[in-house]
Amino acid sequence: MGLPMPRQPRLDLARVPQHVVQRGNDRQPCFYQDIDRVRYLDELREICLREGCAVHAYVLMTNHVHLLMTPRASGQIARVMQALGRRYVRYVNDRYRRTGTLWEGRYKACLVDGESYLLRCYRYIELNPVRARMVASPADYPWSSYASNALAVASPLIRPHPSYVGLGPGPAEQCAAYRALVEQAIVPDELDSIRLHLQRQHAYGADRFRAAIEAQLSRRAGPAKIGRPRKSAPSSESPA
Repeated sequence: MGLPMPRQPRLDLARVPQHVVQRGNDRQPCFYQDIDRVRYLDELREICLREGCAVHAYVLMTNHVHLLMTPRASGQIARVMQALGRRYVRYVNDRYRRTGTLWEGRYKACLVDGESYLLRCYRYIELNPVRARMVASPADYPWSSYASNALAVASPLIRPHPSYVGLGPGPAEQCAAYRALVEQAIVPDELDSIRLHLQRQHAYGADRFRAAIEAQLSRRAGPAKIGRPRKSAPSSESPA
């Protein structure tokens, strides 16, 4: 029996946004009370401030978390998630007198094309409670970044990405444009695509974005293209 293949490192580049998801072990709750959510966000803000990592959007569900972040340097998000995981697990175990793991293995993350795909991830993340039928409107869910991004409620955690800032000349116009975007239904293909890229940890974006990622990291950033082999003239040379 051969040895298992080593686990590929995550795709990771400085100043390229990442959509991150972390789930509770066996889909069990990772938040028991609102005070836990407050603690998680406080820890996230403090760690991101220390690391210089920008948070653009988030949602805290009962048994998982979505974050949209841009690291200033390669490896930064991994450090944020490791520190956050340690601190929050210690807090939960102490508060509820529990032991053992809280999270389901490693978090998942995919690079996101900041030019044309990032706002789709904003919307996907903040509409999670609506898709889960927890609320009728994202404005009714207090544990996401929707209030900051759509209603201009000040948040010490959120730092708008340039793609969001480009929605309008000022905060009021940006919020209005973003609300209009959120009100548009997410088509099933887009929903499936975001989920698939996150699950497989592939770069989510245009072909030129994936090509640029592959060129910088010298590794594949998406699925191999499947197609019929190209016909060629007979040759006496062996294939490369």
